[in-house]
Amino acid sequence: MTGRSAPPVLPPALRVRLGLMAALAALVVVVLGVLYADASTPGTVDARIFAAVYGVRPPWRHVALATDFLGEPVGAAALVVAAVTGCLLLRRPRAAVLVVAGAGATVGTTTLLKTLVGRTIYDGNLSYPSGHTAFLSALALVVALLVTGRLDLGRTAGTSLVLVAALAAGAAMGWAQVALGAHYPTDVLGGWCTALAVIPATAWLVDGLADRTADRTAGRTADRPSDAGRREPR
Repeated sequence: MTGRSAPPVLPPALRVRLGLMAALAALVVVVLGVLYADASTPGTVDARIFAAVYGVRPPWRHVALATDFLGEPVGAAALVVAAVTGCLLLRRPRAAVLVVAGAGATVGTTTLLKTLVGRTIYDGNLSYPSGHTAFLSALALVVALLVTGRLDLGRTAGTSLVLVAALAAGAAMGWAQVALGAHYPTDVLGGWCTALAVIPATAWLVDGLADRTADRTAGRTADRPSDAGRREPR
């Protein structure tokens, strides 16, 4: 008896692929961070994309502002609460833990990287990587992992769902950040890759800690004398 009744948040069929994806994403984050360390101007690719996207007008500006709000403290908190509530209603406590731990780890990582890299945009605001993009991508990844496990999707279908969900969320928030002039395109890419690197690692840790806790609990239960074998003294 292992006592592991709760399903894992990182489906076993996806562990190798998502592990490789996380390693590659981490490498991209590091390379971009080195290339743009202490920079305060856009690169060649940044400038071209920025010129095409920045300065959108209504109604698209309203769409960009609404999307940006999802990465602000109030909007992000509302999304986290909604996601945790959904996980608990579906009886997926590990997924609920991953929502909080994953979002926190992702935002914390982007905050640390901003200080280390020191890239700035407009008035000296630290910009690499994009925390808004990282957060929404991370949340999409967690939801995709939950759906993959609940529907018991295979390796190919599960990996495709995870990547599509992360790409859709990252693209939406990334577009909003560039359109509003809050980040360079490479900041957005760095934020997206940060989520791809952090969430699989956090999911693996959540599963490991939960399994060890369940094993210890099951072991203590097995060692405890059963009530049926006890006799009251006469």
